[in-house]
Formats: sequence, structure tokens, C-alpha cells
Amino acid sequence: MSNQKPQSLPKPKRVTIEIPKELSAVYANVAFISHTPAEMVIDFAQVLPRMPKGAVMARVIMSPVHAKMLHRALGKNIEKYEELFGEIRTPTHSTLADQLFRFPQSDNPSEDDNQKE
Repeated sequence: MSNQKPQSLPKPKRVTIEIPKELSAVYANVAFISHTPAEMVIDFAQVLPRMPKGAVMARVIMSPVHAKMLHRALGKNIEKYEELFGEIRTPTHSTLADQLFRFPQSDNPSEDDNQKE
């Protein structure tokens, strides 16, 4: 047996993140994702009903490792959300416009008729 004491792991350093007062939140209902071997690029865009054009509201560039960590964290947070509020139902329509601007199908057909444009 060795008389060496087990080395303790260094304590993680605490990082403080500041949010600038002038930072404004943006709403996005579309994301375009592209990548190179070194980075992932996510453009968050806004497309509004009856508008012929959308607009990119923010662009986030990160390393593939950080993108994978974001993917994992987002998945865990979606699981927690669904535990509290129920399953998030995703649209099953065939076109992007239908996915963005149609209400989810309900179990009551008369309710669906009231929701159509």
C-alpha cells in the first residue's frame, strides 16, 4: 500500500456573467443552422403570418463542443418543462408555413373549425 494521500480535485472557479442593461430580448420562431469543421452557426429568425419576408434577429456562433453541450442542456430543460406542464406537441403539417402559423390539432373537431383563418 502506498502512503500517498489522494489528491483532491481543484474546486471549480465561479464565473460571474453580467447581462448588459441595454441588451434586449428577441423573439425567434425559426432557426437556420449551418456549420464548418470548426464552428456551428445558428441564425435565429422571426417570420410573421401574412408577411412575405422574415428577418434574422440574432446570430450565435459556437464551437461544436459547446453546441453539443447546449443540445444536451436544452434537452434536459425540455424534459423538466414537460414534467411540469405536459408534453410539448409539435406540428405535423407538411409545409414550413403550416408548421409556423397553424394552431395544433385538437381532439374536438368543432374547436379546429373556429381556429382556422
